[in-house]
Amino acid sequence: MAIFNFFKKDQSKQDNLPKEEALDKTKASFFSKISKAIAGKTTVDASFLDELEEILVSSDVGIDTTVKIIERIEKRVARDKYINTSELNTILRDEITLLLTENKKTPDIDFDLTNLPKPYVLMVVGVNGVGKTTTIGKLANAFTQHGKKVLLAAGDTFRAGAVDQLEIWSKRVGCDFYSNGMNTDPSAVAYDAVQKGKEGNYDIVILDTAGRLHNKVNLMNELSKIKRVMAKVIDYAPNDVMLVLDASTGQNAFEQAKHFTAATEVTSLALTKLDGTAKGGVVLGVSHQFKIPVRYIGVGEGINDIKLFDATDFVHTLFDN
Repeated sequence: MAIFNFFKKDQSKQDNLPKEEALDKTKASFFSKISKAIAGKTTVDASFLDELEEILVSSDVGIDTTVKIIERIEKRVARDKYINTSELNTILRDEITLLLTENKKTPDIDFDLTNLPKPYVLMVVGVNGVGKTTTIGKLANAFTQHGKKVLLAAGDTFRAGAVDQLEIWSKRVGCDFYSNGMNTDPSAVAYDAVQKGKEGNYDIVILDTAGRLHNKVNLMNELSKIKRVMAKVIDYAPNDVMLVLDASTGQNAFEQAKHFTAATEVTSLALTKLDGTAKGGVVLGVSHQFKIPVRYIGVGEGINDIKLFDATDFVHTLFDN
């Protein structure tokens, strides 16, 4: 299996594919350690489980997810009567895959927006510095490359340069842009943008939001208000509230997810900078702990380096030697 089989295959219009080594750091730090722990084992004993637990925790999988994986392995071994290392490798792969695939609350979304309402309203949240606006720009490019009419809305109205940054992305991508300017009400931007998306027959409206974690109460109030005003225009809006996390921050990504899931109903995740980190285990932990599916992966600095995520192929690829 090629190293990038975990990306969905519908990427024909994107020619700047990431280099093959994009996941090498995670694979080396996490899955190769597991392979070494498995090597030469003839039984699953307490010492092996302790070693496996240490590997998972040190790879930023998280305590809760690590405990769950260990429990599942113990049950599988008891049921299937583990015999050799090849079977243990399969058990590990299967149980980790299950953790990622059983969290789906929302349907898969391809860049063709197949069988989805129009306009599809995507609200993007996340702290400053995780690559939120860049992720929006890359997504806008992917949708535009697939022939979709895209509207970017600048709802991050208080961070210096945020509105201009998003407008630059819209020009680079060749999609439309909506803004009420700096220091304006984000909810008003959301309302107007969804209205424009509806009247202008747009395929998708992507709303940027403030990236500050200044206060959980204020954050909750602001995000809740944005969602309410959008629903006044289209009752199903937003279709998706996507949290952007920086995979390279490891455990800090868990803290960010904790704040945002408390503030609003997050329905999907985008993990950025996966190519430059050995902490890719956070993909497993965050998705499992918060019961939210990972939808997109950022694997490079290029405009095309954002991919649809396939959990099964992701895990199989990283276990592949």
